[in-house]
Amino acid sequence: MNINIHHASIQAVPADALIVNLFEGVERPAGATGAVDQALGGAISNLIALGDFKGKLNQIAVLYPRGAIPAPRVIVVGLGAVADFSPERIRQAAAGAAKRARDLGAKSIASTAHGAGTGQVEPSLAAQAVVEGTLLGLYEWTEHKSKKSERQVESFTVVEFDPNKLDAIESGVKAGAIIGQAANFARDLINQPPNLMTPTALANTAQERANRVGLKCIVHDAEWIRAQGMGALLGVTQGSAQPPQFIVLEHTGAEGEPLVFVGKGITFDTGGISIKPAEGMEAMKSDMSGAAAVIAALAAIAELNLPIHAVGLVPTCENMPSSTAYRPSDVLRAKNGKTIEVISTDAEGRLILADALSYAAELKPKAVIDLATLTGACVVALGENVAAGYFCNDEALARKVEAASQATAERLWRLPLYDEYRDKIRSDTADVKNTGGRQGGVGSSAVFLEEFTAYPWAHWDIAGVALDKLGATSLYPRTHPPHSIRGGVGFGVRALVELARRWSSP
Repeated sequence: MNINIHHASIQAVPADALIVNLFEGVERPAGATGAVDQALGGAISNLIALGDFKGKLNQIAVLYPRGAIPAPRVIVVGLGAVADFSPERIRQAAAGAAKRARDLGAKSIASTAHGAGTGQVEPSLAAQAVVEGTLLGLYEWTEHKSKKSERQVESFTVVEFDPNKLDAIESGVKAGAIIGQAANFARDLINQPPNLMTPTALANTAQERANRVGLKCIVHDAEWIRAQGMGALLGVTQGSAQPPQFIVLEHTGAEGEPLVFVGKGITFDTGGISIKPAEGMEAMKSDMSGAAAVIAALAAIAELNLPIHAVGLVPTCENMPSSTAYRPSDVLRAKNGKTIEVISTDAEGRLILADALSYAAELKPKAVIDLATLTGACVVALGENVAAGYFCNDEALARKVEAASQATAERLWRLPLYDEYRDKIRSDTADVKNTGGRQGGVGSSAVFLEEFTAYPWAHWDIAGVALDKLGATSLYPRTHPPHSIRGGVGFGVRALVELARRWSSP
């Protein structure tokens, strides 16, 4: 989709649909909405007076100007109460309005940067949010559909009347396009079926994207993994015919110690010998959502040319049952020398992360953040499509994570690293065991990972937010807002990029 900026009065723009907004409780439109209302002879004011449009969040009305302005349609979207306004509400409103325009057959749409005119949100942030929301809302996964919809938005224009705001709007539009497209790229990776998104395919895709955006990418094979002493990763992969890969992405926008992101890359998880139930196993193609987020975020960091040294590490393999698969009671030796008793082969993600986290120590990082669809226990604790759980061993890093989460509305809820969880992973035959059982499983998985860290570190358990089984729906508007889509969510991409942007700021 072509994304651009236009300096004009929005009512003069000849798009297939114009998008303007209204706050809840407003009786007379002002700004760009007021200008459109005046051009339409008070049509928007009439909707308000009749009580047909109240400006509630994501409420939408469609008006047909009948030649009064160049655009054949005007879409009015509600922003909710002024007191509750935020960039996330801009994303939601933009997504809902863009989807309605597409469903009406609009090929070109034009919108204001919601909130920028009233000063509720800084112009560049408003522009970024409206572009992000539009891209997220219009996303569709149709690669393997024989028949594709002809209703596609081909161009999106952000319109700004005030010349003094154009530079800020342009900056926001650029950032929003890069970040929104990165999140959608992660969705593509997650949605790809596992016979096509193998570890080798994931590595090839990462290499292609890196070449496109100017990232350094090195893909290591099983021989290198063995030479590194990554026995935990080799243990998980030994049951699969697909060879493992270890992907290293690097952006050198600055010198010094790197900020490191680590993504769990299990391209399909059967549970191995501790096999999962057949019902719902198809969702396990999303077990590489952490890897997808890291690859996409590093690509966006490179495209934004952030002044930061950032590294992405992605251990990737399949977890399959076979005559060569690893077994419960096997003992594996991780890269840092610690031995691990395998209790469940379905607790495989923490094993491949153990080796990646140990490797990260050799980079002498400023901080390390890992993302993983790690535990069902986290889903039980926080619910589906509500929030990811996170753990952190450093207060300064935790504050940065919280700020990035709040700015992007990718919710992260901090959970404790209690020493009592360590009792659950004590082993009689090795240094640790790979699971402490169902009770407190999210906590024991986190302290297991901490065994392989020696630096400021945060672990994001994204199991409950990686996959959306419903997509946007009016039945559950809070957990499935207009920018959600059925399938891969791409959770973590925007928060990781925001974390890197804040880290690189003086």
